[in-house]
Amino acid sequence: MKHWALATGVALALTAVVTTPALAEGTEGTEGFGAAAGSFGETGGTAGGPGGTAQSTGNIDAAAESTGGTAPRAISNATAAPVSGAVYFRHGGSGVEVLTYRGGRSSGGLTAGAGAFAGQFAVAPDGRRIAWIDDKNRLRVTSANGPRTGTVIAKNAAFGGPCLTPAWSADGKRIAYPVKGNGEAMTVAVIGPDGRGRFNAGKTSGPCHLTWSADGRTLAGYAGDTDGVHLLDTRRRISSRAPGVRLANHVESLSPDGRRVVVNAIGANAPGGDGSWPLSFTPSIYDTRTGAKVAIPVKGRLLGARYLRDGRLAVRVKGTAANTIVVLSRSGKEIQRVAEPAWAKNLGLLWLLG
Repeated sequence: MKHWALATGVALALTAVVTTPALAEGTEGTEGFGAAAGSFGETGGTAGGPGGTAQSTGNIDAAAESTGGTAPRAISNATAAPVSGAVYFRHGGSGVEVLTYRGGRSSGGLTAGAGAFAGQFAVAPDGRRIAWIDDKNRLRVTSANGPRTGTVIAKNAAFGGPCLTPAWSADGKRIAYPVKGNGEAMTVAVIGPDGRGRFNAGKTSGPCHLTWSADGRTLAGYAGDTDGVHLLDTRRRISSRAPGVRLANHVESLSPDGRRVVVNAIGANAPGGDGSWPLSFTPSIYDTRTGAKVAIPVKGRLLGARYLRDGRLAVRVKGTAANTIVVLSRSGKEIQRVAEPAWAKNLGLLWLLG
């Protein structure tokens, strides 16, 4: 019996006879990192930790992955802005709070929910807006300058399971969300954050934890019963199952061209969870064409990984006092590492800022 994340909040054991090799987590802490990491920010003052400039390791690889002609020209690793901040979240009651850290300073107070369930949420890449689905099937967008309950931009969103989250495009100009309805496959709609320009992108059997490739073409999500990850080509409106991923209960990120996907792969007897967006997870990366598992060349206990808009991979690593972000070029070379503020150690990481 597989866990069905759309229907209940109770964690059930998976009993399908399938196994997924776990990615080696290495040792606790940041041993093997070499030089001490720099810190987020470019100013001397900090909120919750020492400041400093993000450290680069040099030897930056400027080669770009082939995108098959479907993606805009990738930004060179040599010219891309270094990671200098991050967007975090934490749960508070039924709502969610978003905190942004940049320039050695933190800003918070952006919340969604206002007493209503806000598990179905997504935060814009700049950390300044939250899209969330309320219990009346309405998609709302909350901003720092707007009402706490947000502005309703669509009234046909699917409510009922925390895994059915919206997804922001990399440029923050569009939001994809699951549409209410019946059937094994769910329709995904796309709309502007102002409620304009709505269209249907197609149907997918993987509507949970939707994530968008930076080229705007591919959406990925996992099945509500955790049985695999599915890719939705928003141009052709065709959904297909990603090879290699047998069971997963979280989809974090796609590479800019949709060729690689970051997931939390689980074993046959692992609990499926309740479908909520995780504060951390052990990342696995798969090639979405061949199904091959891609190694993550970073030591330590990995707490997550996310592709940046230009194709770099940012890996979060557990530390004793604070976690560390290790940034890899598209060829897998380490090009930067930064220390997170200590107060963010147990928060969920949503986006990285350059």
